[in-house]
Amino acid sequence: MTEKKEEVVVVINPGSTSTKFAIFSRNDVLYEDTVRHPQEELSKFDLVTEQFDFRYKMIKEKVDEIVKLKNLNVVGVVGRGGPVKPVEGGTYLINETLLNDLKSCKYANHASNLGGMIANKMSLDYDLKESYIVDPVTTDNMWEKARISGFPGIERACRVHALNIKKTARKIAEKIGRDFESSKFVVAHLGGGISIAAVDGGKIVDVNDGLLGMGPFSPERAGALPIRGLMKLCYSKPESEVKKLLSKESGFKGYLGVSDFRDVLKLLEENNQDAKRYYDAFVYQIAKEIGSYIAGMKNDVHGVIITGGIAYSERFIKDIKSYIEGMKPVYVYPGENELEALAEGAFRVIDKEEEPKIYE
Repeated sequence: MTEKKEEVVVVINPGSTSTKFAIFSRNDVLYEDTVRHPQEELSKFDLVTEQFDFRYKMIKEKVDEIVKLKNLNVVGVVGRGGPVKPVEGGTYLINETLLNDLKSCKYANHASNLGGMIANKMSLDYDLKESYIVDPVTTDNMWEKARISGFPGIERACRVHALNIKKTARKIAEKIGRDFESSKFVVAHLGGGISIAAVDGGKIVDVNDGLLGMGPFSPERAGALPIRGLMKLCYSKPESEVKKLLSKESGFKGYLGVSDFRDVLKLLEENNQDAKRYYDAFVYQIAKEIGSYIAGMKNDVHGVIITGGIAYSERFIKDIKSYIEGMKPVYVYPGENELEALAEGAFRVIDKEEEPKIYE
């Protein structure tokens, strides 16, 4: 009798200088790895999607090796969804329309565009009919009232760490015995970028645009700014330079010259007074943003969830709780659980627990 192979999903999560990938069964991660890509190699390409062949070969060889070694049956391949047009949250089949938008970098020249492209190619190589992306960063279920900016012609955009936010909210809903689709949370994803979101009935209904112009400052990004000062900055420099300053040279990087939150904590341990000043402001701004979303949900919230890399800091958790702990229960779930979220999204479709969405 032939031994039945364990069914697995391959998960692809490309970053700017590396590609994370993993192999998941329905119950656990069986293998996880990161391939580093030298910057001198990547600099040869104009669009990130031109890196496809270069990255794919390295990943596919390793996946093939592990699948053979562990005697696995690949039943699905899923990639991180790149910036695409605004879409409902969920798991999407990768079709030609989606592939064309990813390949052309129509919505952004971002490494995550490669996620769907690699997943599609690998699924074909494993003779699978379907491949998937899950909850891309342009997942958009915002309330209509949340889109209004205050200026005609400018709408608030929904760009969000949807994968980790929805994954973590699912985890906490299960932990407290609630159905995810009927739960209400404020979730703060705190990492290199910051997304603080209202999650209502399994959908992200409001969130700050953490890349440019909304919410607290982050390790490298400016967050919301006084309009008068922003106008002066915009008139004094070219648009590309302003964009770089606000998205890569602001926050702790601009104030202290460091962009890794662990370096900020080291400065605090050394009693650096500048670090303390900006760290206190950082915690204060995050607390204010969380409070505003609790108010926006009319105080009808089952809890506040703190996640992302910064949630590993015991000092930060203690300090943020000093502001918000009396409002609602606070749940801490550190890390960025994107690989697991992608695998679960694929398995929900494969196991027919959820209908896949079509990108049109």
